[in-house]
Amino acid sequence: MPVRRSLSGIDSPLALARAMRTAHYVADEGLSTAAYLAIALGKPLLLEGAPGVGKTEAAKALAAVFGRELVRLQCYEGVDASAAIYEWNFPRQMLAIRQAGDTYVNLYADEYLIARPLMRALEAPSDRLLLIDEIDRSDHEFEAFLLEFLSDFSISIPERGTIRAREAPIVVLTSNRTRELHEALRRRCVYHWIAYPDPALEAQIVMMRAASVAEATARKVVAAVGRLRAEPLAKPPGVAETVEWAEAATLLNAQGAPWPAAFARAIGVVLKDQDDLAYMAARLDRVLEAAA
Repeated sequence: MPVRRSLSGIDSPLALARAMRTAHYVADEGLSTAAYLAIALGKPLLLEGAPGVGKTEAAKALAAVFGRELVRLQCYEGVDASAAIYEWNFPRQMLAIRQAGDTYVNLYADEYLIARPLMRALEAPSDRLLLIDEIDRSDHEFEAFLLEFLSDFSISIPERGTIRAREAPIVVLTSNRTRELHEALRRRCVYHWIAYPDPALEAQIVMMRAASVAEATARKVVAAVGRLRAEPLAKPPGVAETVEWAEAATLLNAQGAPWPAAFARAIGVVLKDQDDLAYMAARLDRVLEAAA
């Protein structure tokens, strides 16, 4: 495996947590330690948690901290190697053949190669952070392919040979745990589970992300969201919805809507499923007591 070169300025989990805060991400000790160890050891970082807890945002913050371009591979059912690694630009190749006539043309030159996220990460591993988002949405075959890729950070192109990273790139994988990942993939990574933040931390996040929201409003909205998460909802609100609800309610309040009516009017910002809205219709007053 390629050797991780030292990353100047970040010499401890605490230093990493402080740097991530400057990128507007509040990382607790567990996350900052897992991320620091993954980077220091040259291993991928696997972040699991419910949708909306900040897994993707953590990767974005790490990219900002280390001054790297974020290269994102969004996984989905049926994702394959051509979408993840590379593909040839066939229309351009055909055009080149017609224009060349009897002249030789190298159809496998760089100009005909479309690099996808995995290849882009290998081409400039010291300048890019690879985010493999929602790996649990892919199938087992793609997961097995990815395991092989993460073992030595190289890919083979039949027409070009093997491309190998000069050093191990920073890799972050996220999973919503809609299915179990293969044990071999887990062993390859440094693992961390991101839970919903405690109320005090979530209020800090709201105030960091939404400068227009007062501290008292942030605490109210966090308390109300905590009650929503305790309900059997199909789509419980994530941290992003907490921030957006606080911003929306603050905007409506500034336009004359009283508390907690401003929260009630902005309910579509935090609940985004019709069944959840119908279920909470008769229970919303009790939830909004926390925002009074």
